Amino acid sequence: QVQLVESGGGLVQAGGSLRLSCVVSGTIFTAYTWGWYRQASGKQRELVATIASGINSANYLNSVKGRFTISRDNAHNTVYLQMNSLKPEDTAVYYCNKAGINPPYDYWGQGAQVTVSS
Repeated sequence: QVQLVESGGGLVQAGGSLRLSCVVSGTIFTAYTWGWYRQASGKQRELVATIASGINSANYLNSVKGRFTISRDNAHNTVYLQMNSLKPEDTAVYYCNKAGINPPYDYWGQGAQVTVSS
């Protein structure tokens, strides 16, 4: 049974940084592209960044390009999201899940709350 455990969220001022982690278990981590998603209050969930297996190719939502960096540690089944120059509009609950050609699991972890104050 897959488990997705996000951590690293918090409250920061605009311009600050946070690093999110997601530990994945119960699946073949190296087989998939993984992504970070976010859902702001009253809005739909959106895909923020993805990182493929193998070549570790990354893609980003336009609004976070140059500020966020996704990475993965296959030895520890972990996906990271380094977030710099945070803006109030980045405030959301952040989740990790499969991405790319494989649809995300129906199961979602508890997420990591990121709150950016102006």
